[in-house]
Amino acid sequence: MRVISFNTEGIEQAADKGFFDWMVKQDADVVCLQSLRAKEYQLDADRYHPEGYHAYFFDAFEDGFSGVAIYTRHVPKAIMTGLGFEQCDFNGRFIQADFDKFSISSLTIPSGLKSDQDQAAKMEYLDLFMGHLKKTLRKRRDFIFTGTFNIAHKPIDLSNWYVNQRVSGFLAEERIWIEEMFGDLGFVDAFRQVNKADRQYTWWPEYNRAWKLNEGARLDYQITTPNLRKTIKEVSIYKDERFSGHAPLIIDYDLDF
Repeated sequence: MRVISFNTEGIEQAADKGFFDWMVKQDADVVCLQSLRAKEYQLDADRYHPEGYHAYFFDAFEDGFSGVAIYTRHVPKAIMTGLGFEQCDFNGRFIQADFDKFSISSLTIPSGLKSDQDQAAKMEYLDLFMGHLKKTLRKRRDFIFTGTFNIAHKPIDLSNWYVNQRVSGFLAEERIWIEEMFGDLGFVDAFRQVNKADRQYTWWPEYNRAWKLNEGARLDYQITTPNLRKTIKEVSIYKDERFSGHAPLIIDYDLDF
């Protein structure tokens, strides 16, 4: 089973840059998209509905903002949207597809870069989302959470990490949160399960030299419940083309629908 996760930073712009042409060639079973910045009714063109895929969307209330989607070759048993708190549901930040044995979600966690108020909202969001993660461990199924978490886990996941320790995305309290998820709760960072190398980034700042010099951060993850650890087989970050400031994260699992 191949799962692709990608923050489009605007699905229409990513499509213009050839994302869907690339996507249909990847033989992916599930494609999780984030930050669509468009509503479902605006995406009725054929290019947003490639043959062989069922598409499910969760819009933000505000126009031109956030929004997530799941494209899947396999019809889900159910689709769940939202997590029951306003900062998620009002802003279209979580959608989940339930299959027979497991669930796959597409999500975004807000950035705290713009202001102290935004950072406080991010920490509140993380606290509420942690509550959801704990609940999933009590369920009789496995989960794959994909998307932009806007946190670099360790120094290996961020260029110039030393000078970024007081910057949102690598603050001590954020890294404590993500360490609890991977440590105390036992969730699995699927990419790091296979690839331990440094300078493996999924996002780069807007200035061109950052991309050319590979100065970025690993902000995008596929995170699994503990039982799926041994199913993670191949991982890659696609960088041959640039569809947004993020790169697609591709992971193959030894799982059947």
